[in-house]
Amino acid sequence: MVKVGVVGWRGMVGSVLMDRMRAEHDFDLIEPVFFSTSQVGDKGPLIGRETAPVGNARDLKALAANDILLTCQGSDYTTEIHPKLRAAGWHGYWIDAARTLRMNDDAVIVLDPVNLPVIKNALAKGVKNYIGGNCTVSCMLMGLHGLFQRDLVEWMTCMTYQAASGGGAQHMRELLTQFGLINAEVRDLLADPASAILEIDRKVLGKLTDGTLPMENFSGVPLAGNLIPWIDKDMGNGVSLEEWKGGAETNKILGRGASFGVPATPIDSLCVRIGAMRCHSQALTIKLRKNVPLDELAGIIASANEWVRVVPNERERSMRELTPAAVTGRMHIPVGRLRKLAMGGEYLSAFTVGDQLLWGAAEPLRRMLRILLEDGVASRRSAGRTVGDKTVVGA
Repeated sequence: MVKVGVVGWRGMVGSVLMDRMRAEHDFDLIEPVFFSTSQVGDKGPLIGRETAPVGNARDLKALAANDILLTCQGSDYTTEIHPKLRAAGWHGYWIDAARTLRMNDDAVIVLDPVNLPVIKNALAKGVKNYIGGNCTVSCMLMGLHGLFQRDLVEWMTCMTYQAASGGGAQHMRELLTQFGLINAEVRDLLADPASAILEIDRKVLGKLTDGTLPMENFSGVPLAGNLIPWIDKDMGNGVSLEEWKGGAETNKILGRGASFGVPATPIDSLCVRIGAMRCHSQALTIKLRKNVPLDELAGIIASANEWVRVVPNERERSMRELTPAAVTGRMHIPVGRLRKLAMGGEYLSAFTVGDQLLWGAAEPLRRMLRILLEDGVASRRSAGRTVGDKTVVGA
């Protein structure tokens, strides 16, 4: 049975991944070995059978005894461990949620409902690094898969509304703490029906700006009752790293750009953090290559994959179905607010929302593992053979 080392399974993305793997019975198909950077020797997660005590996630020899390594540990871990493993001669498959390797030439960004041919081509060429994409990019592509599949998109702009979960568990905790402290500041006024709303607003603003709210995770800015119009580092040209990913990663997933010999699709973004707990939303302006009737476009979008759902452009349906609250914890990707714009028949608006922790993070990794298992490529590797002082897998 294929040996799969799992790292980072206790964290937020890792926990969602474990839930999905249990639900889909993935553990029935592998010999899992769990690793940790901090809790070596503990029991692993409940998967329906006994597993070995948790191993040391920095033990290169123990890691290299696996045919596949599946990690949600983060970029710092990948930066430290991945090159050491490769230098030691490990040739197994590396599946990773971190962004570290995404744009490397020897790595594929995985989103198989959209780019299975790209993945299959990479496997045939012997590529060993398979990386989950940016969460907003993955959710957007799941929704608009059909338009890209038909090569209907000439260019696109994305206005994102990204939840606290995109930053991690501590960001979600900080947001909730901020909400609680703001509520406590005006609780007595809220309880009095005769209180003036402007007085409540004044006290809320005071709390937002007096520096007493916890703001370490949001870089000194409160998110509760607010928004943050910048996500991730400055690329030096007025573009944030999160916005750059929108174009760069989308085209790599689709197999477009100079390295593929296919013209890239221009995609620009403006990324904003909002006070939602989980799920990222996006408002999209799409320049189509030709004027396609709206009902035909809706059909193309709806039929592209089994998870996309077209929501009619109606007030009640939009308010009920196109929200983070409606999508959290669910696999489907709703796409709505579809209408032609006043600029002309080739211009289309759309709004989509997806669970950042499912299709935006955990699910592409789980499905990549399944692809390796179903293709049988991982089972043909020889695990844990020692050559000199190096541990070699599948050499």
